[in-house]
Amino acid sequence: MPAYLIVDTKITDPEAYENYKAQAKPLVEKYGGIYKVRGGELEVFEGDLWKPTRLVVIEFPSMEQARTFYHSPDYAPVKALRQGASVCSLALVDGL
Repeated sequence: MPAYLIVDTKITDPEAYENYKAQAKPLVEKYGGIYKVRGGELEVFEGDLWKPTRLVVIEFPSMEQARTFYHSPDYAPVKALRQGASVCSLALVDGL
């Protein structure tokens, strides 16, 4: 069953974040991930519960594959780039 990594990002250092994006994409793909959304136009229709800034949605083949990517030694230094260039909320959810 597919799983989706949903990331809401507030970029604080655009130049460093571009470096992160360039390094993250091949790693996402290496672990079976496919970008479904990567920061496109955003419109909130309802609610004050969540005020997203920049959304990224990555589909992985399974929850386990997404976890493997996120916790991999390959991603650790790239994740540090993201954390230094942005403030993020991440959620992993099972698909249908």
